[in-house]
Amino acid sequence: MIEKILTLLASFAIAVISGGGYLGIVLLMAIESACIPLPSEIIMPFAGYLVSTGRFDLYLAATAGAIGCNLGSIVGYEIGKRGGRPVAERWGRYALIGPAELDMADRFFDRFGGIAVLIGRLLPVIRSFIAFPAGVARMKLVPFHIYTFIGSWPWCFGLAWVGMTLGDKWNSDPRIKTAFHSADALIAVVLVAAVGFYIWHRIRGLKKKV
Repeated sequence: MIEKILTLLASFAIAVISGGGYLGIVLLMAIESACIPLPSEIIMPFAGYLVSTGRFDLYLAATAGAIGCNLGSIVGYEIGKRGGRPVAERWGRYALIGPAELDMADRFFDRFGGIAVLIGRLLPVIRSFIAFPAGVARMKLVPFHIYTFIGSWPWCFGLAWVGMTLGDKWNSDPRIKTAFHSADALIAVVLVAAVGFYIWHRIRGLKKKV
């Protein structure tokens, strides 16, 4: 079941980017930054692969991803600003977001203040939720968006660069193909198991708190 979900997500991301170009990257990264489970680790590496084919520019792809992060972050920011923690806890369960994730983002923001938005955008997990405490604190929108963009750009660039590098080497170095074909089954099993465990753990944790 989980494997099918991952396949559908990957197929969806590939179709949107292939059909929408840079706007497709913006759309998908906006969805990801709105706390909807659509991993940037799928989106940006494929964009990077298209860089290796000559369709995209690496810097423009990273910029499109960062713009998408800004747009999607508005959702978390507005939830925090208008509804606060009760609304996030009530509806967050549908995106597998529980009190633990909200506590983590709150502590991180309390410790570092506004700059936490920039730092948090460079960190897995935290990057998806950091907009919420910024909204609760009613952080000014201009610094919020500047920090979000500056923090998101290196993340998007790094993932796109990985996809571009693998794309460049895929045909030029036969060892890459051999290694991938030898390990793809193991990688798939580990990935599915990891995602499946995470989802199971989150659902179990949320049910205990209901």
